[in-house]
Amino acid sequence: MTTRAPVTDAIGFAERVVALLDEGVFVATYKYAVLLGLLDVVLERTSATGEPPSVVTTRELAEKVTELYWPQADAFGGGGTPRELRQITTAKRDILGMIREFREADPGDPGAPLARARSSRGVEYAQLLGRVEWTLIKMPLPRLQRFGRTVDEFLYRIGWDEGQPRGPVARYQAGQASDFDNRILLLPKVGLYFQQLNGLLRPMVMRSWTAMVARLNELEESALEDFLFGRERIALVPLRPALRDLQEGRCFYCGDRLSGAGEVDHFIPWSRYRDDGLDNLVLADRGCNGAKRDFLASARHVRRWRERMESPAVPEVAAAECWPRHPETTLGVARAVYLRLPAGSPLWDGRESFVRAERSELVESVA
Repeated sequence: MTTRAPVTDAIGFAERVVALLDEGVFVATYKYAVLLGLLDVVLERTSATGEPPSVVTTRELAEKVTELYWPQADAFGGGGTPRELRQITTAKRDILGMIREFREADPGDPGAPLARARSSRGVEYAQLLGRVEWTLIKMPLPRLQRFGRTVDEFLYRIGWDEGQPRGPVARYQAGQASDFDNRILLLPKVGLYFQQLNGLLRPMVMRSWTAMVARLNELEESALEDFLFGRERIALVPLRPALRDLQEGRCFYCGDRLSGAGEVDHFIPWSRYRDDGLDNLVLADRGCNGAKRDFLASARHVRRWRERMESPAVPEVAAAECWPRHPETTLGVARAVYLRLPAGSPLWDGRESFVRAERSELVESVA
């Protein structure tokens, strides 16, 4: 096996990812989940100065992969009788099957959201993560960068191969002495490329993932993408009254009084990062929400959003509504998105108004 030349620019990196998605026949959707999981961790752990992490652990990746598969364990009802979708070509027990078994074992609410299941069944959830982590260690991570018989290490390096024995991993997971190294070492500039290309790579990986699930289940792709990755999987309507009180009855963007119920908007657009945490949700009037769409908001909106995040009222709302929040994660994503914008990028400022991105203003807002 040989290794190709290292990637030296963002375009070359994107081309390698495209080749990876097109190459060969995957036996499961794990490669897509690993790519999206790495993207998520890099964005979440961006520093105050915009620097991406250089190391991701297998446990961090297992958390993100579990989050990605969790809603996909639901029965798919599109086009007929609801059924569980296959995401593996063999009869082996896969990650999706592990999650379904975990959910079905909940005596109270098998359909509970991930945040609730994680808090109410902590010990069992940790065990589930251990199984997911081991699956990632033995299967997709050693194989992800393989093109036929050629290994192209352009994303990361790890300290094990497909022959990794279970014993050292089990000891590491139990907190015992072990020589297993759970670090995934990102190659130079990979974190930077993930930040810069997130808006392009994420939908591309999602489309490839959707296409594979469609083939395995003999379904139309158009009926699947919303089910697998859609923003409507968590009902946000119940949060409207609390957000309205938090914003004193005014639209977050224009500041006018809300005449109706208002619409819940993802401040960091869902297309760039899937985040239903309270800190990423604001209430807007229909006009502003319709105009903003999936655009990034301007620096003046970012400043107010950051100020609201630091308000003592936000954790009070989260507790009262039992709504999850992860401010450091949300802020890390904001830094990754805003601090890597090319100078002069258009940012939505209000209704039909756009302004050019100024790095100094954005640094001040999210640092």
